[in-house]
Amino acid sequence: MIAALTGRLAAKAPSHITLEVQGVGYEVLIPLSTFYALPDLDESTSLRIHTHLREDAIQLFGFLTLVEKDAFVLLNGISGIGPKLALSVLSTLSIPDLVSAVTAGDVDKLASVPGIGKKSAGRIALELKDKVEQLHPATARTPETPTAHTDRLQDDALSALVNLGYRAADVREALRRLSRSSPEPILLQDMIKEALKDLARG
Repeated sequence: MIAALTGRLAAKAPSHITLEVQGVGYEVLIPLSTFYALPDLDESTSLRIHTHLREDAIQLFGFLTLVEKDAFVLLNGISGIGPKLALSVLSTLSIPDLVSAVTAGDVDKLASVPGIGKKSAGRIALELKDKVEQLHPATARTPETPTAHTDRLQDDALSALVNLGYRAADVREALRRLSRSSPEPILLQDMIKEALKDLARG
């Protein structure tokens, strides 16, 4: 079972990376929180890995912090919440926000995650309530996102949100509204969060 990988970052996208380790390229699925903190291409990086075995494939899920991996494992262990939805939760909510929502039983916040309905949100709140103390938000490193050209940021945000299941046309319209209401430069993570709020309003 692969538990960690260190190697050259050969390719990266909001949903996955290719990590080259001693000449072997591993495709690793990641949440947006990990994507934000990745180094430049061809640089070395280390990820904590969760190996998911399926009948037809072996999938690797990677995280820059242990608390992200712990949260993924807890979410993945909930009935009806597979690895794809667990990644979606971590891509939408920070670890502190997830802990806060579970502790408060905030089903609406949990249901704001793409793919998570009220029923699944209630199950997450119920099943994690007694396990949430295993997650320590204070130890989670909040990655800093460098500012970049607005067009490039919007392209990255579009790619990330489409990977979360939104229609490209809807995302583009949400980003247009955001650029009109917030002309000042913002970070990619903030752009995605604000666009998610806009999309949730329909």
